[in-house]
Amino acid sequence: MATIGSAPDTRRHLLLERLDQARSRTDELFRMIRSEALYDRPIRERHRIVFYIGHLEAFDWNLIPRGALGIEPFHPDYDKLFAFGIDPVDGGLPTDQPSDWPPMEEVLAYNRRVRSIVDESIRDPRRGGAERPALEDGTLVHVAIEHRLMHAETLAYMFHQLPFDRKIPAHDPPHTAARAVAPRKIGIPAGVATLGLDRAEGFGWDNERDPLRVAVPAFRIDSHNVTNGRFLEFLRAGGYEERSLWSAEDWEWKTREGIRHPGFWIPKDNGEWGYRGMFAEVPLPLDRPAYVSQAEASAFARASGATLPTEAQFHRAAYGTPEGGERSYPWGDDGPEARHGNFDFHRWEPSPVGAHPEGDSAFGVSDLVGNGWEWTSTKFGPLPGFEAFPFYAGYSANFFDGKHFVMKGGSSRTAACLLRRSFRNWFQAHYPYVYAGFRCVETPPC
Repeated sequence: MATIGSAPDTRRHLLLERLDQARSRTDELFRMIRSEALYDRPIRERHRIVFYIGHLEAFDWNLIPRGALGIEPFHPDYDKLFAFGIDPVDGGLPTDQPSDWPPMEEVLAYNRRVRSIVDESIRDPRRGGAERPALEDGTLVHVAIEHRLMHAETLAYMFHQLPFDRKIPAHDPPHTAARAVAPRKIGIPAGVATLGLDRAEGFGWDNERDPLRVAVPAFRIDSHNVTNGRFLEFLRAGGYEERSLWSAEDWEWKTREGIRHPGFWIPKDNGEWGYRGMFAEVPLPLDRPAYVSQAEASAFARASGATLPTEAQFHRAAYGTPEGGERSYPWGDDGPEARHGNFDFHRWEPSPVGAHPEGDSAFGVSDLVGNGWEWTSTKFGPLPGFEAFPFYAGYSANFFDGKHFVMKGGSSRTAACLLRRSFRNWFQAHYPYVYAGFRCVETPPC
């Protein structure tokens, strides 16, 4: 992990360069939104877009200049206004109006000043005179970078829900010819899965600490993600009306919200289906992974006589080897490249399943990293070595509530640095907007 403080100037420069690249990524994303839409709320459970424009800089300010160095605030009202996002689980939707938020030119002026002070703080982390270990060892800068890159993805979920005419269109590069795939179950022998990250291995979030070795019995797993085509069969077979396939909580949510199909699907008058892409509606792509909520994925799995994988089963299938060792990535220990999968902001839309065979795991399981996060049946919680970051105590702990589930893998909008084996994502079971698919597992009887 790159460090700062007593480290050479080149290391500080490297971290600043990475932070600047992350800023460019989110700046580009906000420029995609037409000016008249910047005070819209595309997802009812989230803040208006204007909040996130200020939040990314307020987070960095509260973390480094104000939090680590004790620099006096120049706009304390904005520091508080833009400090925290929201994730309502049971009601409590926001009720603010566009007029409740400051003018955009004032928000942008705040952002410019924050960036200048943050950069100077990183160049000279001892400016307060006191020891600031979390800043000097680079931890806080890594937090700022990855926090911003995570928002670059979750903002895409929000912007996906905006009307098409509220966005400036961009286009994906053409897909390579998709190979024909025949979904099958792949047997994974019993073995050990290592969850988490050793502190000596580099930066990781608090929920990634410390390594936990889990003995995983043999199981069988889908070779590919469940596609829109397979999920359509479930829907047409009455899966949304079959009470026995849904937990009590999931059925209550589905009934209350009138959920009758995946959130990205658009019913047509002729009985066919459209698909809501980022910039246009297209016919439902049957060979792409089905993006659904954890509740919908669980119902499909029950209808198939299967379950969603546990976090440990996912790890075993993705990173394990027949010989018993473990890899850094499904394909090996080389860093992520475009040939391995659909990730790192190269595309807006998912690829056909199986389009990146060079990313297959040692067991021949496809698309375990990129093209859509994958739901697990594991509730998000701490690993045995968990210690909340003192400078960001609620990052993980606020969500150890039994209502959020671990997701693994990554989507087309996931930054390469977040594809590390230990990274854990999580969302509510009833959140329908995330780029998340799934695959099923079967555990043979003992």
